This record gives sequence, structure tokens and C-alpha cells, in this order.
Amino acid sequence: MTGVDERPHPKPGGGADGVDLSPAPTVLIVDDDETLQGLIADFLERHGLKVFRAVDGASVDAIVDRNAVDVVVLDVMLPGEDGLSICKRLAGRHRARPAILILSAAGDDTDRIVGLELGADDYMSKPANPRELLARIRALRRRLSASPNTTDPARASTDEGYEFSGWTLSVWTHELKAPDGAPVLLSTSEFALLRAFLDHPRRVLTRDHLLHLVRGREAFTFDRAVDVQVSRLRRKLTEGRRVEGDLVRTVRNEGYMFVSAVKRA
Repeated sequence: MTGVDERPHPKPGGGADGVDLSPAPTVLIVDDDETLQGLIADFLERHGLKVFRAVDGASVDAIVDRNAVDVVVLDVMLPGEDGLSICKRLAGRHRARPAILILSAAGDDTDRIVGLELGADDYMSKPANPRELLARIRALRRRLSASPNTTDPARASTDEGYEFSGWTLSVWTHELKAPDGAPVLLSTSEFALLRAFLDHPRRVLTRDHLLHLVRGREAFTFDRAVDVQVSRLRRKLTEGRRVEGDLVRTVRNEGYMFVSAVKRA
């Protein structure tokens, strides 16, 4: 194997379980265990997904630079550059940023929390249950589908969004702009979390409610996932800017509340 497989092989006729996945999600599997990588790829392809394969950071860059990739399934332990470093680089892409799902054999929460802090959208422990992995990929793809192609002039002319405390958020482009007009890059999960808050302003939302709003019923998460995501979002709403208090307030023993008034644009 050369490290890069740019020949996705979707199976005809949609998913093997009868679910219509057209257009099929495009997934990049990054793992240096080629046997495991092949098993995962074969399972996803049987369910109608298009799959690319990579074994290191260089091959990841080569694929995402030349292909539209919806979701990257990224192992942490890789030769050379590790998965967390690749995750940080992918999360910083301003154009064609894929959703990122971290895979790690680690038994504690360290890699999970660090991965989410660096911009990952989801996390699973290895060995991953293939059906759960498929469900997670589909959930991430549905969140991405809320952001249509911004080059479409019809969509651009009917853009929807939110305004709050001088900030603006576009539904179609996922673009968040600070009160000074500076763009703020959001991950897929950060966008979904912020939109959940904006749809329910000045209401206390429990962690379970936020998980349901952001990820859907098929997601399986761990206890600190919501706290980590909220912390990341808070930093992006405050870093380098003069703000009076957090827009997202912690309500002790209950959850979180978005305290600003929100206007649909």
C-alpha cells in the first residue's frame, strides 16, 4: 500500500440495510493497521459509503486537498505525525473542513478530551463497533448537510441566520462573525451546539437535552463531552474580544443557558 487510496468504491443501490444514502457520505479512514482499515472500509462500502484510505499525515493531506471528504475517521496512534496533530490541522481548514471522528485504543478519557479540544467532532474507542461507527458517520453527515454549497447563488440570496449581541451566524455557510466583523472558525459540532443555544435562548438546557439537539438519538457520548464542547465554544466567543460576561452561562446542577437575546436574520 502506498499510503493513499483515492479510489472510493461505493456499492450500487444504496446501503445494505435499505437506507437511502444518496448522495453517499464520503469518508476517509486513517489507520496504519491495514487489516483493520480494510475491514472498516469494506463494511462502510457495503452500506453505500464512498471510502478513501490513508496511513499517515502526508497521505491525509494529499486526499483532502484533491477530494471532497465529508468525515475523517482518524486513529490517534500513527507513524510519524500522530492523529491528534492531524486533527488540529484538519480542524483549522477554512475551506472544505471535514467532520472529524477520533478513534483510539486508549482506555481513559485523555485522548477523548484532547481530541475534542483540538477540534474533533466525535470520538470512539477501538475496537469500534462497525454499526455504531456507521451511525456516528451518518449523524455527522446529516449535520454537514445543513450547510449547502455556498457557491449556489440561489442559496446565497436566501441565506438564513441569527443575530445576537452584535454577532451574526449564517445557517448556510456556518460563518460566525464577531461584532468587529472578524470571522470565527467553527467546527461542525461547535456550529451545531451554538445553533442549539440560539434556537433556545434564555432557557436552561440540560446536558442530555443538548446531546439530543446536537447529535441525535443514535449518538453515544461520555460524561464530559458536552462540557468540553461548551468550553471550546465559550473561548471562541470571548478570546481577544471585549465582552461583559459569558454568553453561555453555567447553571449549577442543571446545565447551560444562552443569556443573550437572539434575532433571526
